Amino acid sequence: MNDMNWVAVYPEILLLVLACVVALVDLFVTDPRRATTYWLTQLSLAVVGVMHFAAMGDARIEAMQGMLVIDPLSHLLSGVSAFALIITLVYARPYAESRDILKGELFTLSLLVLLGVNVMVAANNFLTTYLGLELMSLSLYALTALRRDHTISTEAAMKYFVLGALASGFLLYGLSMMYGATGSLSIPRVYEVISSGTVNQGVLVLGVVFVVAGLGFKLGAAPFHMWVPDVYQGAPTAATLLIGGAPKLAALGMTLRLLVEGMLTLANDWQQMMLVMAVASLVVGNLAAIAQSNLKRMLAYSTISQMGFVVLGLASGVVNKTPDVHALNAYSSSIFYAITYVLTTLGSFGLIMLLARQGFESEQISDLAGLFKRSPWYALVMAIYMFSLAGIPPMVGFYGKLAVLQAMVTTGQSLYLWMAVIAVLLSLVGAFYYLRVVKVMFFDEPADHSPVSAPVDARVVMSLNGAAVLVLGVFPSGLLALCSQAVTRALAH
Repeated sequence: MNDMNWVAVYPEILLLVLACVVALVDLFVTDPRRATTYWLTQLSLAVVGVMHFAAMGDARIEAMQGMLVIDPLSHLLSGVSAFALIITLVYARPYAESRDILKGELFTLSLLVLLGVNVMVAANNFLTTYLGLELMSLSLYALTALRRDHTISTEAAMKYFVLGALASGFLLYGLSMMYGATGSLSIPRVYEVISSGTVNQGVLVLGVVFVVAGLGFKLGAAPFHMWVPDVYQGAPTAATLLIGGAPKLAALGMTLRLLVEGMLTLANDWQQMMLVMAVASLVVGNLAAIAQSNLKRMLAYSTISQMGFVVLGLASGVVNKTPDVHALNAYSSSIFYAITYVLTTLGSFGLIMLLARQGFESEQISDLAGLFKRSPWYALVMAIYMFSLAGIPPMVGFYGKLAVLQAMVTTGQSLYLWMAVIAVLLSLVGAFYYLRVVKVMFFDEPADHSPVSAPVDARVVMSLNGAAVLVLGVFPSGLLALCSQAVTRALAH
């Protein structure tokens, strides 16, 4: 018990207790607006997020008998995920109330999603990796099916569950093969055994193939992307935002723990798979998005292409078999890209929720027609998000793409130079469907001339969200330095 180090996991313990408290308190809440449950959940998320950011300067330590590793990387990803959920619930509250899903389950499951994220990004053992993954995934399946009387949402939940279970099986099978080959479930011990060169290489490579396939599904990268468009479109938009936000950071953290910390010696094998996934994601995501008329489905394919850049950053870090300066820069650029992508996604899906009303989802691109005439401020903010996703300066999306491309070019290898050229060309293709949304908002005639109304807190958060996308694009160095510090202290041990 002396190795448990309970103090290191206080945020996770507190989060579990608060999730139980929220579930119990909600049983006695009769207010249909669920004000008590809502504010208790927001306070819980804020406290946990502040605890993680306050501990960013602490040294790397192991907890729970080496099952978890608490370091700046886990604190950064967990803290950002907590504040992403705060923003998500601000946007989701009026949307959920008008669709009769503003219930205790929404808040309790959101807290459990964050708990799963925290465990995933801090996992130092295959068992805790899988435990965190399933806790997060099962909560997201339930959130997708929250509108029990809605056929499309139920169908999306079934697709998500079946394909998610299949991907979890891939990952579990791959991890079991790694355990069979190395005789250990501990990620650092697996790295040591693989580095010794005494393990059957065939078994290791087969295990890596299944692990990468499972990670590809969780990232939403092609060719493991089949679930993304259907689930994003079919799920209630509140659940869509929960799926597209913090879980992407969790998947990235899990990928770094497994592939970089545990299987870096096998980089020649998994790096090739990652490069194929990255290019396939850029091609499929950008080309398929052009044909979409549904805004949520278009943003789903956009997510696939954006994950292509994240995977490119991860793959370009593996030039040497040790985490050198170049590798650390590449990994930090991927984390920077993922965090800024989540920030932009929060705003774009949040605006869809704010424009929706009872009996009207506002999820077609044509539903945004003439938004500038109805609400110039909302149209301007949405344009900022679209420009950022397209990678147009001075939005933060431009600097995110630039950071990943720099990491690829500085490898000095011709393969990565060609990859960078392909990524830039496909980004130009992607700019078309983002700018189409801007054109519809500013130049098309509105079908509905009614003014746009939303709660004050949602309007304020939406404005701050848009301002953050713009300000971080002009002054990106602070966040990039934070990502670099977190990666350096987590991996250079």
